[in-house]
Amino acid sequence: MIEQELMAQLVRPASSGHRGVRCGFLFNHDQLHQLAHSAPIAFELMRRQDGPEVRLFVTSQAQHEALLRVAEKYAMPTGKIYRLRLPLLLRLLQPLLDPLMPFSRVMMLLCNRAAFRDLDLLVVPEKTSLLLRSRFGLKHLKFVHTRHGAGDREVGFDKASGEFDLVLMSGEKIRDRLIEAGLLKDGGHAVIGYPKFDLHADESAAGNTADVVRPKLFDNDRPTVLYNPHCSPSLSSWYRDGLEVLEAFYRSDRYNLIVAPHVMLFAKRVQVSLDRWSIDAPGEIPARYRDCPHMLIDTGSARSCDMSYTEAADLYLGDASSQVYEFLHRPRPCVFLNTQGVAWRDDDNFRHWNAGPVLDTVEHLEAAIDAAFASHSHYIDTQRALFDYSFDLRETPSSVRGAEAIRAFCARQFPVAAASEQTAGSVLLSG
Repeated sequence: MIEQELMAQLVRPASSGHRGVRCGFLFNHDQLHQLAHSAPIAFELMRRQDGPEVRLFVTSQAQHEALLRVAEKYAMPTGKIYRLRLPLLLRLLQPLLDPLMPFSRVMMLLCNRAAFRDLDLLVVPEKTSLLLRSRFGLKHLKFVHTRHGAGDREVGFDKASGEFDLVLMSGEKIRDRLIEAGLLKDGGHAVIGYPKFDLHADESAAGNTADVVRPKLFDNDRPTVLYNPHCSPSLSSWYRDGLEVLEAFYRSDRYNLIVAPHVMLFAKRVQVSLDRWSIDAPGEIPARYRDCPHMLIDTGSARSCDMSYTEAADLYLGDASSQVYEFLHRPRPCVFLNTQGVAWRDDDNFRHWNAGPVLDTVEHLEAAIDAAFASHSHYIDTQRALFDYSFDLRETPSSVRGAEAIRAFCARQFPVAAASEQTAGSVLLSG
């Protein structure tokens, strides 16, 4: 929980007249994959003299360190970063319950709700934080959703997606689907692009097909395939075919393989899909694959979240992960595994499967990869159209556009609150 002296600084009386708008950015997840979708906006908002006071809240040491790296990139002070904690008893329960349910995420909100009580709005990349308003008593709090990823899964357009006061969207695709579902409020949405791209190579992030510096991860010149299965048992190819995919590349003398699944796949012993009920266990990856020199296995490091692997790969192999859209900033071959036997054609939840061949089986996988490379020219125009529909990228960085959208929202929602300058001397709690 937040220590008493820190609470004294957070919940302080206004000096005179109307206090400024107070905006929090919350990073409340056991993995790092959501942070890049809102942290760049936070630091751009902190640059503005006419915007709200910004506070950043992290819930783990890993998030803290990652946020410090972003702050360094933006040359911003770190005195507004606060570490939230759980009581000792709940920390002892974390290793037992977190692999089974979002225990820490929910308890972090409940136990630290006082940290958010004097905020006017809270910016988040996820939906669990809405519990602060719906269940934990903070009825006054406005919520801004930055979303994370630009994928097609139906869960990204569910009822909870419409409970935010302001939704920041990557492109027309997200806007159109939210409008179709009746989930956008008048004056409560803005298309801003993709702030995560702001943290990486400028040319590639803008969709430029010019050569970029690509990470070299293997000591050979073989083409590299990225296998990026999702974590959801109802959508992922991993539970049925994952080890067969690994075996095919283990035996290959022509391709490298990066195995970098959704960071949540191996974060829990058992995975549950609530949107389409199913349950399964990801199991273990045998040592022979981890030790293979032309295979790289990464089940959740920072490189799984920072586009290292989507930059390094020559072909994308996956199912339902939104990372395929990050891969498509440079058109390259894609192959999709229809493990679940989905009737996917004309289904917006599988729009990305139009970017390459769709396989119903992993039998003869290497031959299918060969064919995907050979036929890629047939898919380039579709890939570019999918990318452009998903990302509205402009000369103005996406994080700047996001900061301006939040500032304008504050001006509309809190017209009598004077914008306050950043306060020096805030406490930084280390892990």
